[in-house]
Amino acid sequence: MPQMLLFLDPRPLVERMGLEFFRQAPQRPGVYLMRDGTGTVLYVGKAKNLRKRLASYRVANPDRMPRRQLRLLRAVERIDLEECLDEASALARESELLRSLRPRFNRAGTWPGIPRFLSWRMMEDGLALAVTGERKAEWHSHGPFGARAIPLRAALVRLLWCVLEPERRLWGIPGGWFSGRHGVTAIIPRQATLGTQFEEAGRLLNGLFAGEAEPLVGWVRDRTATQTHPLEVAVRETDLETVTAFASRLEAKGP
Repeated sequence: MPQMLLFLDPRPLVERMGLEFFRQAPQRPGVYLMRDGTGTVLYVGKAKNLRKRLASYRVANPDRMPRRQLRLLRAVERIDLEECLDEASALARESELLRSLRPRFNRAGTWPGIPRFLSWRMMEDGLALAVTGERKAEWHSHGPFGARAIPLRAALVRLLWCVLEPERRLWGIPGGWFSGRHGVTAIIPRQATLGTQFEEAGRLLNGLFAGEAEPLVGWVRDRTATQTHPLEVAVRETDLETVTAFASRLEAKGP
């Protein structure tokens, strides 16, 4: 019977960093930075589970892996890991690193995106919220957040509308506001009977952009408790998750 020769697939990263590096990687969301021998960042990636993602780099099979990725793995000498609060935070951190470092093995996300600010102000006729390309004079402007400003503004508009327009509820919100269409300024009309609620909304928005979501979340839940249609509940819970995750990212990022 002829003897078969078995050739193991190359494992350049395992040879350089050891198998324990991959076994001990955290099973948490985060970003990883692949560096060459001089410390230059060659590639930045994000992962929902760092250990699982890094495991995909252990074997460099030339028959199943693109040539570009093979060249990367042959050049990498070190991998730095940064844990993040959640997958959304990892995505934001990856985007930040790609724009600042512009690693040569990354093809997407290395050029600055369009800056977008979330701006709001109290007006005589109501509460206005907008996504703008720059800070607006006499407005509270926060950011830049990039494309994330658009779904965040849409979530805030829907939540505040349901509190400040309780009679019209979710069904009465203008279509462009609901979808978060960029360039549309939402102005929730001020009602004389809800004057103090408008002032409270302004205070809670300030708190949200300081990283405090709980007061706003509790306020919305308390004042929409009677809006129990399944669609209203589903939209409200999704929007509350959006603003809570946003505040968590702000708090984790710090000053």
